[in-house]
Amino acid sequence: MTTPDTPWWREAIIYQVYPRSFLDTNGDGVGDLPGITAKLDYIASLGVDIVWISPFFKSPMKDFGYDVSDYCDVDPLFGTLADFDALIARAHSLGLKIMIDQVMSHTAEEHPWFAESRKSRDNPKADWYVWADPRPDGNPPNNWMSVFGGSSWQWDSRRKQYFMHNFLASQPDMNFHNPEVQQAHLDSLRFWLERGVDGVRMDACNFHFHDLELRSNPPATNRDTATVTDVNPYGMQAHIYDKTRPENLAFLQKIRSLLNEYGAIAIGEVGADDSLAVMADYTAGGDKLHMAYSFNLLTSTFTAAYIRSQVEQFEARVKGGWASWSVGNHDVMRVASRWAKGAPTPALSRLVLAMQLSLKGTPCLYQGDELALLEADVPFELLQDPYGITFWPEFKGRDGCRTPMPWEAGKPHAGFTSGKPWLPVAEQHIGAAASVQEGDQASTLNFARRLIAWRREQPQLTRGDIVFFDAPEPVLALRRDLAGFPGMLAIFNLGPEPVSFTLPQAEGVAAVGGHGFDGTVSGTTVALPAYGAWFGTAA
Repeated sequence: MTTPDTPWWREAIIYQVYPRSFLDTNGDGVGDLPGITAKLDYIASLGVDIVWISPFFKSPMKDFGYDVSDYCDVDPLFGTLADFDALIARAHSLGLKIMIDQVMSHTAEEHPWFAESRKSRDNPKADWYVWADPRPDGNPPNNWMSVFGGSSWQWDSRRKQYFMHNFLASQPDMNFHNPEVQQAHLDSLRFWLERGVDGVRMDACNFHFHDLELRSNPPATNRDTATVTDVNPYGMQAHIYDKTRPENLAFLQKIRSLLNEYGAIAIGEVGADDSLAVMADYTAGGDKLHMAYSFNLLTSTFTAAYIRSQVEQFEARVKGGWASWSVGNHDVMRVASRWAKGAPTPALSRLVLAMQLSLKGTPCLYQGDELALLEADVPFELLQDPYGITFWPEFKGRDGCRTPMPWEAGKPHAGFTSGKPWLPVAEQHIGAAASVQEGDQASTLNFARRLIAWRREQPQLTRGDIVFFDAPEPVLALRRDLAGFPGMLAIFNLGPEPVSFTLPQAEGVAAVGGHGFDGTVSGTTVALPAYGAWFGTAA
């Protein structure tokens, strides 16, 4: 029900595809672009609007595509440019829009740009990356740390200088203070826009600029545990000089200007000490990102008070911007396990999906969450993620949420590949395969389809303002209001025991019938079973 005054993307739903683990069509054990194309009908059947595809560009794959060696070509592991063009064509024929992942803050060390930059201090690309002389004692120039552990400075014997890396040492950071670097990324983005992409997800979008004076970060007064684990000292610093620099706003305006030429959109990933403030800044004014998301709902905290506080804080700071609320992606433990408090159930997965689709913002769903997939337990000897290998065993990394999609329960490797999968297919996922859930109307998959279709018909949930009611834990109670429509009430029980909640000064009328919501109302009191949800209209 998009109106001329409502941007279409505000009413959309994003579905993230992690291509390595989606579907392999050539038997090498790694998912590919033809595999995504083959499953676009499945994605379209969910009722989503945008398909975000994680990186598929040429890469040495030390960080599985988030280390790019050629921004304008497809890695042979995933296929060819012709395969991508076919994917775009098929998606558009189904009414789906394609969003690609742009990793601009850093490249692979194998990128020709870096190979040239490290040759000398006076070559044409000498200043394309962040280089610094050592301190007199040979130590790095400051105390900046890598998200993946240790110093963010790596010594290079060719230039006899350190280069900066916010992530792996094989992912050198680019120097965005150099206008040529900015233009190179704008040109690369234009390459894909010309091929028909509809949007871009900007990875680590607040990491582009650094402090030119290379000042050390002070200790954190409020340690950042939203973007890193508590076993990582990265969160012990206040990251005010190594990222989220003010110069980034002007660069995001350049990105927006380019996207506007093609009618394309941008969503930014924000990992910051105060992510909500950065999200607000980066989406304010209608001239930077269209929307942004943080790790604030990707943590282990699952309480009504916490979720309410995140949304309310963003709304208070938003200045006309827009959020994309994500509860799962390729970087964190699967939500079905992360928020389960030791007892994951399909009911919890349905509850989380209903809650996520009720918040004001554009929901972003991660592949497999529609199947209520649990976190896979990948043994150390099969780990692929360098982040997990570094911090094992206290932190097992990201492989557990990246294992292959289970398509056909009766086929080897659940139909993901005819070869040996790059990560093992979790045994517990086979019973939750799409083939099993397709024929079960009570399955999480079919619940997701019904819920998304129903939400599309409720303009209050896609365009309305949001206000929360005071409610005791574990009840999350909210109302979505849109002029010309009755208020939409949504009550969620985030706990494993039945609860009741009395609506303040409102009457509830059940509005969803057979869509799978299991709360009941008597007068103004809503009774909710464990992980139950109820929607109604306000008098």
